[in-house]
Amino acid sequence: MTEFELIKGCIKQNSNCQRALFDEYAGKFMTVCLRYAKDAMEAEDMLQDSFVRIFNNIHQFKFEGSFEGWMRRIVVNVALKHLQKKRIQFSEIKDSQQQGPSLDAHAYSHLGEEDILKLINQLPDGYRLVFNLNVIEGYSHEEIANFLNIQPSTSRSQLVKARKLLQEQIIQLQKIAV
Repeated sequence: MTEFELIKGCIKQNSNCQRALFDEYAGKFMTVCLRYAKDAMEAEDMLQDSFVRIFNNIHQFKFEGSFEGWMRRIVVNVALKHLQKKRIQFSEIKDSQQQGPSLDAHAYSHLGEEDILKLINQLPDGYRLVFNLNVIEGYSHEEIANFLNIQPSTSRSQLVKARKLLQEQIIQLQKIAV
């Protein structure tokens, strides 16, 4: 079944097409949700809400541009709405507040995707959110500011601090591995 046929079937609310779409993209979008959620349960809630929204709005897809990109934007927006309910604080952290890494010590010169995801998930909420939106999703600081109702300068400073904290965590892990 082509992507076009799959989308048309979902517009007609064909459950087989909806299942096929979910099966094809749920894994990718779960990874996106995990980057924004504190745990797998919260990510699953985000994923479920995302697909409900995708199916309810699929008739609005205009077959211009990437369908996956269109869905991904919905997933990110749903994740942001979940986080807004939690009223994330964009705060400063001091060195004394930093928690040590909780990964098993091994050759950190070869950090894998899973290890990096764990480090990102350990960041304070504001840092993690801005890091994900800018570095991974590719949004500008102005777009992030609009999404989160903050100043672009706050987004930039949160990103700088997130990167610095990630670098410190990686250096700590390398010291443990030596």
